Amino acid sequence: MALTPLDIHNKEFGRSFRGYDEDEVNEFLDLVIKEFEILIREKKELEEKMYESSERLGHFANIEETLSKTIIVAQETADEVKANAKKESQLILKEAEKNADRIINEALSKSRRITMEIEELKKQASIYRARFRTLLEAQLEMIQNDDWDKVTDHDFEQLDLAK
Repeated sequence: MALTPLDIHNKEFGRSFRGYDEDEVNEFLDLVIKEFEILIREKKELEEKMYESSERLGHFANIEETLSKTIIVAQETADEVKANAKKESQLILKEAEKNADRIINEALSKSRRITMEIEELKKQASIYRARFRTLLEAQLEMIQNDDWDKVTDHDFEQLDLAK
C-alpha cells in the first residue's frame, strides 16, 4: 500500500514516558508531508511527461512505419516502371529490326529486279545493235552492189516513151 501525505498527517504515535517531543515530531511530520507532496506532484508531472513522450514516440513510430512502407511501395513502383520501360524498349527495338529487315528485303528485291531489267535491256540493246548492224551492212552491200550501177546507167528515155 502506497503512503500518502494524508496518511502521514493522520498518523498518531502512542505516548510513552520518555517519548519524543510532540511538537518536534509534528514539525518534522509537517516537513515530511510537504516534501512528500512535492515528490508526489513531481512524480505525477513526470508520469504525464512520460505518457506524452510515449504517445509522441508511438506517433513517430507510426510515421516511420508509414514512410518505410511508402519507400518500399515507391521502390517497387520504380522497379515495375523500369521493367515496363525495358519491355517496351525491347518491343520497339524488335519492331524497328523487323521494319529494317523488311526495308532491306524490299531494297534487295528491287535491286534484283532492276539488275534483271538492266540485263534484259542490255540483251535487247545487243540484239538491236546486231540487227541494226546487219541492216546497215545489207544496205551498204546493196549500195556497193553492181546492180546499183546498172540502175543509174539505164536509159530513162524509154521510160518516157511508155507514157
